[in-house]
Amino acid sequence: ADIEERLARVERQASGEEGFSFNVYARSGLLIGEDGKSAPGGPYLTPAGGNGGAVGRLGNEPDTYSEAILNYRMQFDNGAKARYTTMLAHGTNSGNDWVGDDTNLNVRQVYAEFSDLPSFTGAFENASIWAGKRFDRNNFDIHWLDSDVVFLAGTGGGVYDVQLAENWKTNFSLYGRSFSDYPVINRENPGLDGENSDTDNLVLTSNNYFGNWQVMVNGMSAADNDERDIGVGQTAADTGWHTMVAYHGDSFFGIGDGNFKAAVLHGQGLGAEVKGLGSNGDLTDDASATRLALYGTTYLAPQWRIAPAILAETSDDRFASGDSYDWATLNVRLANEINQNFEMQYEASYQWMDFEPQGYSGRNAVDGDYMKFTIAPTFKPEVGGFWKRPEIRLFTTYSDWDESLNSYGASSLGSDGFTGGEFTFGVQTEVWF
Repeated sequence: ADIEERLARVERQASGEEGFSFNVYARSGLLIGEDGKSAPGGPYLTPAGGNGGAVGRLGNEPDTYSEAILNYRMQFDNGAKARYTTMLAHGTNSGNDWVGDDTNLNVRQVYAEFSDLPSFTGAFENASIWAGKRFDRNNFDIHWLDSDVVFLAGTGGGVYDVQLAENWKTNFSLYGRSFSDYPVINRENPGLDGENSDTDNLVLTSNNYFGNWQVMVNGMSAADNDERDIGVGQTAADTGWHTMVAYHGDSFFGIGDGNFKAAVLHGQGLGAEVKGLGSNGDLTDDASATRLALYGTTYLAPQWRIAPAILAETSDDRFASGDSYDWATLNVRLANEINQNFEMQYEASYQWMDFEPQGYSGRNAVDGDYMKFTIAPTFKPEVGGFWKRPEIRLFTTYSDWDESLNSYGASSLGSDGFTGGEFTFGVQTEVWF
């Protein structure tokens, strides 16, 4: 019996059901301007970036960023399973091998999750429970924009996969996030600091699935956040709500092989940060935002594949009474597979924006367009779809934008001579497994 038990454990470890596993996401590269110096970049470099308005990332990333995920899985005699996960993340814009203080190293996830619990019956028979700090399991993104459609994360606990009906599965969670970047400083207590100056945002979530449809509802509360003076005669919200309706398609919009995802998100108060739930403490009580997210992938021909994406938002009374932030991004990634180890990638990105900040944080009203086009010869161990990595890319990018966008006051545009009509060049690797 001892030998059989050991053999069974070896089999479980070999299959990944038990033992350690290691997962990675990483990108690293150079982004060089026409002057031979490092150039500004990133999907969030435009004025819209501060409100989540991303543009295409190909040939537009100047950083090194990595995530190392360590998992340990256990299986017990009664059939129950447990997993412990921790994730380390590191980011820097320095090209040096030793960057000193110019780095960010964080433990972004530490949690335990239990599943297949034999005492769970009925609606909870296939449910799993978790607690700790984590990214929610069901977050999803538009990879080409480096933008989550919805990003729920923090420290708390929850339950996944409660089967309420034959075609209705739901998740419940409570996440806490700290507004430590938003100290409680008001007119009556301008010198207030220390631990009592921090506020916490609690996010209560019900995430429901009906076949391919997803309906997510979130309520938020941040006690004492309304005591903060955020300028221009405004105080911050202490409550909010958020909802998302999404469809996860298993074809390319019903007209061909591939996949697509589409989502409409809306939030009020603290929920007006519709992507990073509970992450912005400067929103007003009257803040309102609605966002559309859409992407798909398919093959146009045996060696040609395409991935169009749209991300757009309209937002009012966000940080000041009467303000408005409207923007829309259209992005297209195209790839031509030349042979089994080489492909040519192309990306065109366009963004329109119209902002009326009403004096918030010294920002100026702007409206205009941004565009970029990238060509990237790409080497891979094996081509075959948008989700195969690792890759090593060379690239050249041309970007241009309306001159008026340089005056916004809170973006990379207009900084250090980066004023439009820019060529940038570089090399980058991207890895995940």
